[in-house]
Amino acid sequence: MTNSAGKPRILFVCTVNRMRSATAHKIYENDERFEVDSAGTDRTANVVLEEWHLEWADAVVVMEKQHRNKIRERFPHWYEKKPIVCLYIEDIYDYMQPELIVLLREKFEAVLSRGLLR
Repeated sequence: MTNSAGKPRILFVCTVNRMRSATAHKIYENDERFEVDSAGTDRTANVVLEEWHLEWADAVVVMEKQHRNKIRERFPHWYEKKPIVCLYIEDIYDYMQPELIVLLREKFEAVLSRGLLR
């Protein structure tokens, strides 16, 4: 579950890839533990989730259950093959909002510490 550098690849997913997943991507982009990318499930997303994102990722972190459901509907093959964890962060925050950063760090670090991305 790692790339050639030995780091796991984490894909953050929300609806339009402008607030939650984009913030997660930004705050973890220089983290030495893994590589990150982000995408959105809506066709109007900054970066629209495509099959190659799921192929690239070792694990997927979604913000709401609806994102996991959309992955299951559109990419059933990858849904079955990849660990997908939901952080349960609703769409009420702005990009890089301090409260969102705190929430993302708390919830994502808890997921990591509990070994849920394996």
